[in-house]
Parts: sequence; structure tokens; C-alpha cells
Amino acid sequence: MAAPLPREPQEVPEVDPVPQHRWGFGAFLLVMAVFLLSAVVIDAVFQSSGGTPDPVTVILVGTIVPTFLATLLTLLITKVRGNGPKVDLRFSYNRDDLRTGLKFGLIGLVCTTVAAAIWSSAVGKGNATSALGALVDSQTMPAVAAVVLFVYVWLVGPLFEEILYRGLLWGALERLRWGQWAVFCLTTVIFAISHLEPLRTSLLLVIGIPIGLARLVTGRLGASVAAHQINNFLPALATLLISLGVVPAS
Repeated sequence: MAAPLPREPQEVPEVDPVPQHRWGFGAFLLVMAVFLLSAVVIDAVFQSSGGTPDPVTVILVGTIVPTFLATLLTLLITKVRGNGPKVDLRFSYNRDDLRTGLKFGLIGLVCTTVAAAIWSSAVGKGNATSALGALVDSQTMPAVAAVVLFVYVWLVGPLFEEILYRGLLWGALERLRWGQWAVFCLTTVIFAISHLEPLRTSLLLVIGIPIGLARLVTGRLGASVAAHQINNFLPALATLLISLGVVPAS
């Protein structure tokens, strides 16, 4: 019986490495500078416009525009200095991302609710209210404006913030060859501090931990976006009901 012919070795397909981007921590600092500068300019324009500016316009423009501009610049940086947001920011939004985001978002919602109750009892409810919440507490809005703010706080704002912190900042720190846990910890701390609400920084740390864990576990931005959106639903709903006058302001 003839001996079997030796099999030719099968070629192992080469796996392309993730393309490297040419932006780093300086890009994040630039984006934050644009965010702060645009907020200052908007405030100056309202103050110098003469008369009393419309409070609803101040809330909507002052809340949405700076974050939108910072996010737009982030996406532009990834296109000009990298491989686009899908690759550089690990952006995806598939079923696994949604499932993981839902899990961590619900965990975060429970932790945030408990932490907010403890924090409110310790420092007083007024001191635990976010800057946006304080503005809405003193202003009833038209229905269209209230719905726009609701959608922003629930869905759009979390998307923008995740692109900035768990996207751009995360990628910049990874480029410095930091370990994943170090990147997770630092992005969580910077996320909390960057809200510029000193009294609520520890509460924002609690909010940021499960959101960051969703990014850490999956390695993708979509999971942290979903977790952030789940976490923001109840605050967004409260903002909607208060701004419509359905629920009395605190």
C-alpha cells in the first residue's frame, strides 16, 4: 500500500493589525479648549446682547452647542489625523454592544440612584443637583424645547460625551501604552472632573464607573454609549416633567 502523500502546510491568513492613529493627548486638550472657549463665547454673547436673554434659549444653546462643537472637532481629528471614528474610537453599535450596555447601564442606574440619595441626605438636595437641573428647576419651557432637551440629555448628550471621553481620551491614553485598567481609572476621573461641578464630583465618579466598565469589557465605544444612555434616562425624564411643569421644581 502506497504511503500517503504528505500534506502541504496550510497558510495561516495574516491578520491586519489595528491601524495606528497620529493623534494623542494633545488632541483631547485641543477639544476641551474648544469646548470651554465656545461656552465662554456663548455666555459673553448672551450677556452683551442687551436686555434679558430668553432663558430657554440660554439653556438649550449653552448646553448643546459647546459639546456638539467639541464632538465635531473630535470626529474631524480622527478623519484628518487617523483612520476615522469607527477605527480610531472603536465605535460600533451592534447587538452585543446594546446587551452589554443595557446590563452595565442598569447596574449604574441602581448605583447612581442609591448614591444620589445618600449624597442628597449628606450635602442637601440643592447641592446634589446638576448645573442643568438647577437651571431647569427655575424655568418652565415650551413643549418643543422640553422634548428637545429630554432627547439631548437621554440620547444625544451621552453619545457626544462618550465620543470625547471613552473615545478620544481613551484612545489618546492607549497610545501612551498605558494599561487598560489605568486608562479606565483616569478616563473615569477626568470624566467626573470635566463637568466642573465640584460638589458632585464624587457622585459623577459613581456614575462613570459602570459606563467605563462597559467600554473596558467590550473594547468598544458602543457599549459605553448604551450604558450612558440607560443611566441618563431617569434624569432626562425628570428634567422633562419639571420643565413642562408636570412635576413641581424642588
